[in-house]
Amino acid sequence: MNTDAIRVRPTQDGTYTVYRGSLVLVSGLTRAQAELYEATIIQQARKAAAEAAGRTFH
Repeated sequence: MNTDAIRVRPTQDGTYTVYRGSLVLVSGLTRAQAELYEATIIQQARKAAAEAAGRTFH
């Protein structure tokens, strides 16, 4: 398992927290906000990897 995996977890107060590994990136979000944040991080990482490999990513 990748220790830097991005994941979304619910909290006891009904909000959601986004983690990278054990690091809290943002908390207090609605589920939709947390999932959007997670997707944005993943998309940015893919774009950076593609650019590093010399490919264009749109």
